[in-house]
Amino acid sequence: MTETKTNGLVLRSTGSWYTVLLDSGETLECRLKGKFRMKGIKSTNPVAVGDKVEVESPDSGSPVIKTIFQRDNYLIRKATRLSKQSHIIAANIDQAVIVVTLAYPRTSTGFIDRFLVTAEAYHIPAIIIFNKTDLYDDELSLQHKAMIDLYERIGYNCINTSAKTGENIINVKAVLKEKISLFAGHSGVGKSAIANAVDSSLNLRTGVISDVHKKGKHTTTFAEMHPISGGGFLVDTPGIKEFGLVDMEKVEIAQRFPEMRSIMHKCRFNNCTHVNEPGCAVKEAVEKGIIDKTRYRNYLGILDDDYWNENIY
Repeated sequence: MTETKTNGLVLRSTGSWYTVLLDSGETLECRLKGKFRMKGIKSTNPVAVGDKVEVESPDSGSPVIKTIFQRDNYLIRKATRLSKQSHIIAANIDQAVIVVTLAYPRTSTGFIDRFLVTAEAYHIPAIIIFNKTDLYDDELSLQHKAMIDLYERIGYNCINTSAKTGENIINVKAVLKEKISLFAGHSGVGKSAIANAVDSSLNLRTGVISDVHKKGKHTTTFAEMHPISGGGFLVDTPGIKEFGLVDMEKVEIAQRFPEMRSIMHKCRFNNCTHVNEPGCAVKEAVEKGIIDKTRYRNYLGILDDDYWNENIY
């Protein structure tokens, strides 16, 4: 029996079958050959969307993924609240885009900051898209402006959008062009609607919001990478309810907050946790309003996470 070997890019993973875009432009449905253990990663999905792989195609039978090439990066989160494993959202991405809204369903700053901390940990540039601006009343508009000011001051690129009216979709197209971009966020915030507005040929399913709970319903079941017009790929992901941190050390969290990272060298103690030590430059900056109090509270919330007591990684 002869076999043909070729390289490709994983576009979709359902857990047992993988859609691979070969270098030739052909797509194949592949299985996984044997069990893969990626070094240092205890993951529910050994092969992730965005992985570069070698595919082996026998004369008869299904093509199989034989090799997973080394990743440039990946974005990872805790699989579920009670799980002792992690889940790789996507690999080899150029930027991570979190889609949020202050309307329905409202995205908390705690969720945003956990996502940004993870992107910082893996040195992946992050962009925040504030969607559904057409639904904002005067109060939400004020809150929205304050959040934009906060995150732009820290250094994050923020884009206001309305998938419904088309507001700033041209700006979204510009930042996605020729990049591999991960789209993440709660169910119902409009990830798929924005993607469709960027490229109508994608025709991704969009969800509805529950009138009772004001929360979105899952429409995307598996992460999937889509080529987009103008060049680049968009990784559409299932809605994330909570963003559990994984594969981090407690002492490094402050380094993932850019505004803390820039001044923590001024703390009296090298091992300062920025919680109750004297001579802490971070706490002093919070008191002076240089560091936002909400961001600091979210930092403390991460330090208080059950994750640090589980000692499972």
